[in-house]
Amino acid sequence: MESSHVAIIGSGLIGRSWAMLFTAEGFKVKLYDIAQQQLTSALESIRKQMKELEESGFLKGSLSAEQQLSLISVCTDLKTAVEGATFIQECTPENLELKKKIFSQLDLIVGDKVILSSSTSCLLPSKLFTGLKHVKQCIVSHPVNPPYFVPLVEIVPHPETDPSTTERTYALMKKIGQSPVKLNRETEGFVLNRLQYAVISEAWRLVGEGIVSPTDLDLVMSDGLGMRYAFIGPLETMHLNAEGCVFFFSPWFCIIPHTIGPVSITGSFGHCCNALVIA
Repeated sequence: MESSHVAIIGSGLIGRSWAMLFTAEGFKVKLYDIAQQQLTSALESIRKQMKELEESGFLKGSLSAEQQLSLISVCTDLKTAVEGATFIQECTPENLELKKKIFSQLDLIVGDKVILSSSTSCLLPSKLFTGLKHVKQCIVSHPVNPPYFVPLVEIVPHPETDPSTTERTYALMKKIGQSPVKLNRETEGFVLNRLQYAVISEAWRLVGEGIVSPTDLDLVMSDGLGMRYAFIGPLETMHLNAEGCVFFFSPWFCIIPHTIGPVSITGSFGHCCNALVIA
């Protein structure tokens, strides 16, 4: 990024986490909110967290807690908050009209190089950014709560987002120690929540049908799948199966599709799995 200054719009839990991530890498952060008391509370919370992390040896970056705190300033004036920033991360409540209002205001005061990014976890970029003059500079950077400890960031472009916006955002996320993934296009729920709710849906079904208790269902994830998926994803799991992808599927998909729906493996992914097609 051309500047070491970022602006964070909204000083709640996610906004505070972003501030801590950026300052850990030496970025100057302007934290904006509409009420001074909210900002005062946010700074107190950030200070407490940084001190506790420093004492336990888990503070990110090479700067001390006090040095990182000195990089954060607060502001209740939006124009002042974003002045000089080349990256703006919006962290307001998950309300479409509120977020659209914020981005409409930002659209009037930013230049042609700043990236306008949203932390939304479910609102599509096409609903947030369509009609903005700076739509090519708009993108979703969806963190996973708590962002300070869970590094994944989903980068989701608007149909009109310039590819350079995506690449610059990706590079910035890498620079602050996150693990960004780029979606080729927007989709409801992005990727993380689509996977998450597929698991939740089946978990709900298994408990609801009396097949397993809620406690044991959670144990299946925490002491089973969760431990595996903390290191490798489902596709790599299939690839590393003793007999390969085809064997991984074959014992189960004559039984399971009536429960979770049919699965069709085609195209380049199908080729990787020896063109196995289950329909």
